[in-house]
Order: sequence, then C-alpha cells, then structure tokens
Amino acid sequence: MNATTAIKKREGFQGQKAIVIPRTILPVMCKSNAVMSTLYITDIGYYPKARHHYRERKHGADQHILIYCSKGGGRVEIRDTVYQVEAEEFIFIPAKTPHAYQANDDDPWTIHWVHFTGSVAASILETQQKQGSGHKGTIRNSEKIVNLFTEMYDLLERGYSTDNLLYTNMCFWHFLTLFIFNDKFSSPGHQPEKDPSDLAIDFMGKKIDQVLSLEEIAAQVNFSASHFSYIFKKKTGYAPMEYFNHLKVQKACQYLLFTSLRVKEIAQNLGIEDPYYFSRLFTKVMGISPALYREKRSH
Repeated sequence: MNATTAIKKREGFQGQKAIVIPRTILPVMCKSNAVMSTLYITDIGYYPKARHHYRERKHGADQHILIYCSKGGGRVEIRDTVYQVEAEEFIFIPAKTPHAYQANDDDPWTIHWVHFTGSVAASILETQQKQGSGHKGTIRNSEKIVNLFTEMYDLLERGYSTDNLLYTNMCFWHFLTLFIFNDKFSSPGHQPEKDPSDLAIDFMGKKIDQVLSLEEIAAQVNFSASHFSYIFKKKTGYAPMEYFNHLKVQKACQYLLFTSLRVKEIAQNLGIEDPYYFSRLFTKVMGISPALYREKRSH
C-alpha cells in the first residue's frame, strides 16, 4: 500500500454492521459439529461507502476472507500482487496469507465480507481458483447474493443457538457457490457461456433416444475424438461415452418412476435394442436392477 495508508481509518462507517462470533462459541458449537465443522462463518459484516477503510495483516488472517464489492471500489494487495476491485466484483483472500486492502478515496467501496474456515474451506478456495482466473471475479447475480447475505446476517444477529448456526452455515455453502459458479449457471437476464463439454452434454441430452459414437459427439464441437475425450474427462471426470450412458440411465430412472413402460420399452426409448444389455448397464450404474429400482421406489 502507498504512504497515504498511514492516515487511513480502520473502523467507523455510517450504517456499518458486523458480527464476530465469540471464539468460545466456535469450538463448542461449530468445530465440534459434524456438519458445521466442514465449513463455518467466524465473522461477517457490511460496510457501506466505507471511506478511509483500511486494513493490513502482515501475517494474514486465521480464516479465509471473502470481500464482495457492490458499489464503488477499492484496492487489495495479496502478497505482492495488487488487485483493483470495482462494483460487482469480489475477491478471496486465503488464510495465513499477508494482505492489505483499502477503499478508493474518490469512490469508496460498499462491501459485504465474511471470514470463514472449516475442514473443506481450503479445498473450496482451490475450486474457486480453478473455476475462475485467480483470487478475483465478477458477479452477475448480485441481488441473490445480497438477499442471502442479509438472511444469514439477520439470523446470526438473533444469537448462536445450534439451529441458528446450523441453518446459517448450511446457507453459506450456497452463498459461496454463487461466487464460485457465478458465470457458469444462468441467473435472471443472463445466459451462461458454455464450453465444449457443456455443448456436448446438451447434444447428448437431445439425442438421448439415439445411438451416438464418440466421433459424432466430438464433431459437434469441432474436435478430434482423442482431443475431445481428453478435455471432456478433465472437465467432468468421465469419458464421454460413459457420461452419455449415465444420462441414459438417469432418463431410465424417470421412466421407471413415472411410467408403466416395460424395461424392454424403456431400453428402446433410449436407443438400446438389447434389453439385457440395458439391464446390465443400469445395474452397473445404479447398483440395482431396473425392476428392483421400480419396486423399491414405488413405496
């Protein structure tokens, strides 16, 4: 940060609010709870038009930090990298990482911020890094984010009962998801961008009643079969044809649940002429035969 940070104020913004969950509460109520121990909030707050806001932690914070800027702008330094954070942008700061941040002088930021930790918190940040382009990202569903933040904050303001903490921290999973996948899935007025794997899955869904080859699917996204297989498996964790079979089985489950079609007829509707092959495929994926699946799910 520059020399002017020496005069920056750390606290005191009209309309600010924050909750720091007592450190005596966290180990008893959150860390020891099988559900909450995976991911839980330690601090949460809202600073509107936070003029002169400045904070520096030379050794980092004990928790991971998420800052969402809804208006104005600010500057965040993580180790030796400086990020300009503007309206509708967010930034994650990993735990134990030296950092500093401050609001812009001319148009100070309005921020919603959360400190969080848990056994999977670091893995969630790694997921965000892979989905995005680093610590910083842009938000397209701000209304949903602000509404969910307000719901979590208001509930914590009512105290630290097990129900309050459990509900809030389960909501927090969804809250983080909105940041990690904000450009991936659609929100009102926004059509998400689709990569080749997404386009291929769309194609598979439209052709669920047909037999497709790997080459036919790859051709839809203008890739060779080998290159397409590589990027698809890297993205989804499955080979393309295995994924296509999973979609067929998913559709078969719906037929078994909601229609009286015979297994042979379901197989034919999925482009599979051999009902015995279909039954073997279904059993391999679901761990149960089609007939037994229908029987168990009918009760």
